[in-house]
Amino acid sequence: MNASVVIATYNERENLAKLVEQILQNSGYRVIVVDDNSPDGTGAIADELSVKYPGRIDVIHRTGPRGLGRSLVEGLRKAAGGADDIVFQMDADFSHDPKYLAAMAAATADADLVLGSRYLDGVSVVNWPLYRIVLSTVANRYIRAITGLRVNDCTTGYRCWRRASLAQMPLDKVISEGYAFLVETLHLAHQAHFRIREVPIIFVERQEGASKVSSRVLLESLIVPWRLRLKP
Repeated sequence: MNASVVIATYNERENLAKLVEQILQNSGYRVIVVDDNSPDGTGAIADELSVKYPGRIDVIHRTGPRGLGRSLVEGLRKAAGGADDIVFQMDADFSHDPKYLAAMAAATADADLVLGSRYLDGVSVVNWPLYRIVLSTVANRYIRAITGLRVNDCTTGYRCWRRASLAQMPLDKVISEGYAFLVETLHLAHQAHFRIREVPIIFVERQEGASKVSSRVLLESLIVPWRLRLKP
């Protein structure tokens, strides 16, 4: 099975090369790096990797307003237009362990979208303070209550799409700029009656670099579910 792995990056120079090397140990996998004009030189590292692994790494250098949602739209749109069987999206900080790629890929045998779920078997996170676990748990309950989604982990960024299904997603209509993109695209998949499955993962907090979560990102994440509920 051939796969594209979309990784949106911003200041991930400590992590990107190690992550890409682990991903490319899987035969038939390639990587699409979408760098959000990182000031720390992550984009240059991505270019070096594309030379080191010819034909297996594409690099998109974004300019203009930053945002996880904007970056993922570009990367997923490129992957959807390709020929690979499946398309992953994952973070660059090793919170999404590449060891789960095989299980998630296998789950697409009877699913259009597979979620790497932190909450399928209790709470499977490592190195999170209690307030972060409470915040994430409450956020998922809030999102399910507002949108009607029926999955355990609405906010996971570790996902695997069947490419043919991803190509049907109206990515040009996505309004979210930050992490709310994850909820919005899940809601769109649900509305399209995609078969959605969850595969258990253990989420490990980043060891290198800094978190990109800001108060603006959190505010958007509170507002977007209501927009989705009110959207005709």
